[in-house]
Amino acid sequence: MASRRSAGLLALGSLAYLALMFVWFSLPAFLVPISTELTLTSAEAGFLAGAIPLSYIPLSVMSGVIVDRIGPRRSVGLALVIFGVAQIFRGYATDFWTLLLPTLLLGVGGTGITFGLPKLVSKIYTAERVGVASSVYMIGSYLGVAAAFSLGRGVLGPLLGGWRPVFFWGGVACIAFSVGWFLVTRGTNGADLDAPPADEHNSARTNVRAVLTTPGMLSVIVIGTMYLFILHGIQGWLATILEYRGIAPTLAATITSGMVGAQILGALAIPLFVSRLSYRKIVLAIGVVTTAGSLGMWIPGLGGTAAVAGALVIGIGIGALSPLVRAIPVELDGVGPELTGTAVGLVFTVGEIGGFLGPFLIGSLETTTDSFVPGLALLTVGGLLILGAGASLST
Repeated sequence: MASRRSAGLLALGSLAYLALMFVWFSLPAFLVPISTELTLTSAEAGFLAGAIPLSYIPLSVMSGVIVDRIGPRRSVGLALVIFGVAQIFRGYATDFWTLLLPTLLLGVGGTGITFGLPKLVSKIYTAERVGVASSVYMIGSYLGVAAAFSLGRGVLGPLLGGWRPVFFWGGVACIAFSVGWFLVTRGTNGADLDAPPADEHNSARTNVRAVLTTPGMLSVIVIGTMYLFILHGIQGWLATILEYRGIAPTLAATITSGMVGAQILGALAIPLFVSRLSYRKIVLAIGVVTTAGSLGMWIPGLGGTAAVAGALVIGIGIGALSPLVRAIPVELDGVGPELTGTAVGLVFTVGEIGGFLGPFLIGSLETTTDSFVPGLALLTVGGLLILGAGASLST
């Protein structure tokens, strides 16, 4: 495939990830006003913040298999429609349940992006360039998170009159983008992207078994689980934690956006090290960084400045880890480009248990202890588990 065509598809895929993360994190960005208007407890708010990862748990493997079957072009386009519709319905929520159901639907659409983009880059780039390409679309996802807090909460919320119109028009924009995606990709040999894998006669169970028994996959699953536990735990609650500490909402949103900027720095650093160090050494370094940052978030006696610094350090570590959990499976013998969707889907099936538990445990422990410290201390445990799993990697 021509390099210009590959770059164009990667850019469009990055914008699709940006759109997903904008609507995904629009709820954490507006969590305080939403909780006030809908009278949500901290436990309910934490459940909602982790509801999308929760929906990944039963869907990820099958979604990954479907992505391998129908190709990344259809997967990404249909995903934009699904989570766009879900975001529109979230704008009309009146209580916990009417907000939860479309949030779960948003997660259904999100799987098409999460697994469709690794499949896309595995088809348009060689294996040695997959890690770099993964960093590019992950930057798009980080910009989407940052936009949810800075543009969504800081600009569009006051401009449009609150969280409801932001949700509604965000969903409309996603649906419009899906139309553009299908039109543009149709003119770039889209049939190549929709082609099924060469082993399409294999059953989903056969493919899952082949991936699961691949040496190194269990370590990647542990790393992915802790990555999502820390990511969703801190990202879903950071703005709220800072507001509870007396920081103004706009400043808290800015700091949260700063953590997203730290994730971008981490992702940008990966191409510099992938060609020089093994994945094992890179993951070990990330485990050290993430553990150190998490300690600054909760150790008694440290002030708000240490918490902000810790969040930024965590952002760098998690940002560096995010493209790796999507790129490492492609390098494993027995996975490769053909089973990339299935492998990444398997990682997220288990991993999103951590993605749900992160924000849920932080919220629930705050409800029972009246403190965010116990939940935040669990982030340190996650960093240590990344260290342990990284030490067992052979690649």
